[in-house]
Amino acid sequence: MKRLVVVHPILFALFFVLALYSYNVAEVSPSEIVLPISIVLGGTLLLLLLSRLLFRDIRKAGLVVSIFLVLFFSYGHVSGVVENWGITYKVLVPIWALLIVGGGFWAVHTRRGLRKLTRVLNVMAIALVIVPSINITVNEARAASSDPVAAEDTHNGEFHVGETDGLPDIYYIVMDRYASAGTLEEFYDFDNSEFLDYLSNKGFYVAGASKANYLKTHLALASSLNMKYINYLGDELGRDFTDLGRTYQMVEDYEVWRFLKAKGYKFMHFGTDWEPTRKNDYADINVNRGDTPEFSRTLLRTTMLYPLALDTPQITLWLDGLPSWLKAPFVGGFRQGKWDRILYKFDQLADVPHTKEPTFVFAHMLITHPPFVFDEDGGYRSEEEAKGNTREANYVDQVLFANDKLRSLIDHLISDSDVPPIIILQADEGPFPVRYALDEFDFRWDEATEEELREKMGILNAIYLPEGDTSVLYPSISPVNTFRVIFNRYFGTDLELLPDRSYAFASQRYQYDLFDITDKLTPN
Repeated sequence: MKRLVVVHPILFALFFVLALYSYNVAEVSPSEIVLPISIVLGGTLLLLLLSRLLFRDIRKAGLVVSIFLVLFFSYGHVSGVVENWGITYKVLVPIWALLIVGGGFWAVHTRRGLRKLTRVLNVMAIALVIVPSINITVNEARAASSDPVAAEDTHNGEFHVGETDGLPDIYYIVMDRYASAGTLEEFYDFDNSEFLDYLSNKGFYVAGASKANYLKTHLALASSLNMKYINYLGDELGRDFTDLGRTYQMVEDYEVWRFLKAKGYKFMHFGTDWEPTRKNDYADINVNRGDTPEFSRTLLRTTMLYPLALDTPQITLWLDGLPSWLKAPFVGGFRQGKWDRILYKFDQLADVPHTKEPTFVFAHMLITHPPFVFDEDGGYRSEEEAKGNTREANYVDQVLFANDKLRSLIDHLISDSDVPPIIILQADEGPFPVRYALDEFDFRWDEATEEELREKMGILNAIYLPEGDTSVLYPSISPVNTFRVIFNRYFGTDLELLPDRSYAFASQRYQYDLFDITDKLTPN
């Protein structure tokens, strides 16, 4: 009788990684799945080998491993559904453990022949792997065949550089989703004037009518860091193009750092746990902590290991020898990891003035971005505690604590700098409206109300210039013009200011299909 190869455990393991990648293929680069696939396949082969030695039957071993893998990787998906019914991980994990034990017991003790079942499972697993593979192949082929986009000139000819002695440090601190004063008052019933008055008294120009240029971070940063609107990507790539890799590249390799690097600046990048800003290979120094790659972290959230990454006590004894990227999700959990990372970055930012060379700092800060992990005083807020508050109360607490940290940081940056610095305190986007949060993928921005657009596009934008010359700034200045103004004022460039416009896309799927919403945004 022809020997039947047992491949379904390996294919099932591969399927769960490929399915997640296929769903997020527009936002994840192929390199990000290499490590997860290696770990998952290596672990599966080890389990299969141990089971084969234990049960002395490869078909039973394969069945046991497949039952375990399906339940192990489906946990997070089921958990997301039953949480709405009030069933927490404290109930679901024991149920899942019993299913694994029960399924394994049946597989080992069944007297039925497993040859036919093995053949069916092999075919099923092959079919499951083929489905996401087709989508991935089509998307990657289209991305690879797209013509390179020529960079648009943001200046006339060469940069004309003036005096370079005594260059100021430049801090571009992006407070992700930090809303404007008008948005906070209208939608969150919060008066932020105390903090804005502090900024004004310190010498900041607060652009009270500033709006985001785009409603998603990758678009907004690709625009502000390259000092141009990026709507042309839709024309050159296609408005139905779904791969976001081009804007992700523009967030890492951008004109601002290249210009400043050529002038003698050191480049410091303060990263997040979001892949496009997790680290920057062009930076002289990367500052981050617990920077587990986003895809690996998302995959982990689908597994039975996810409860360990919630709010469990730190598990350090057996993890001490592991690399930081593997240890980070389990030590204190995802939420505590974010809490610790933000505090660490604020501390490190305060030390930058002691750097000898003039320094350009890009710091992406997710303190006012969900999940909300701070209380008003900066203490850690667990997921359970956050669920006990309203969305608005959680958000305002993040703003209050962010204000405290920013006051302390700004005082340090100004007082400890030998040359007065340039400080840009700016949001890339505002908070998402409630309807969007309920159904991100199917939300239609072309059908959004003016109130929803105002909530999303109103941003904090405050700029500190060394000599206090704010005549070059104006209330509605938007991020796309930030470095145009600064380079003109301090480096003698002659960059034309662009109209301050705001753009949205209709569908989350087609983010290059942009349309102008400026006229729908009344001042707030």
